[in-house]
Amino acid sequence: MDILSIIGVILALVAIIGGNHLEGGHINALLNGPAALIVIGGTLGAAFIQTPLPAFKRALGLAHWVFASPDIPLREGIGKVVNWSNTARKDGLLGLEAIAEMESDLFARKGLQLLADGCEPDTLRSILEVELVSRENSDLRAARVYESMGGYAPTIGIIGAVMGLIHVMGNLADPSMLGSGIAVAFVATIYGVALANLFLLPVANKLKAVILEQSCYREMLLEGLLSIAEGENPRSIEMKLEGFLD
Repeated sequence: MDILSIIGVILALVAIIGGNHLEGGHINALLNGPAALIVIGGTLGAAFIQTPLPAFKRALGLAHWVFASPDIPLREGIGKVVNWSNTARKDGLLGLEAIAEMESDLFARKGLQLLADGCEPDTLRSILEVELVSRENSDLRAARVYESMGGYAPTIGIIGAVMGLIHVMGNLADPSMLGSGIAVAFVATIYGVALANLFLLPVANKLKAVILEQSCYREMLLEGLLSIAEGENPRSIEMKLEGFLD
């Protein structure tokens, strides 16, 4: 569980609601159904038009990473690579086949299987780099779905504001209709800006950070597998891979 993300959400809500209260406002003034419909519906509609279905599904699947990001065990990964290296020196590359069958990480399993099959280092690098880059690009496209919605939301909020003002101008002769129109106008702007800057853009950036950490872990595994293929000493491999640690 990412405690910093939880604190961030709570702090943002407390700051906005608390600031509104200190200024003498009421929470009911921030609740407006038509404004929410315009901003949320318009933002989602724009995202649907822009985004292919697989990327949008992937974006929904990655959302939980904001609060429960996957563990990136860099140091444990280095230890595993060193163990693989010791096994390869003792039993030969073919000895890695049994380890590959028990490995839960699909990327590492594929690399170990390639090593056990006697794959040349250059071929090993080209195969695993294609998978690494492909997976990273797929996840980054998913993260950019939230980033694009963060760009649309404030503009949709302005559209809602203009629509509210049009409603106001069309009912100047009826003072009882002015309040609701002005409320939609200003609340829609708040919804658009707040949705983008307190949720969508932070989510996109958090996902990008997690994705890049995962890519760093896979790059470390790739470098370790290549070192094993080239017959490097386990201690040398460990010292090399420690460069991936912060």
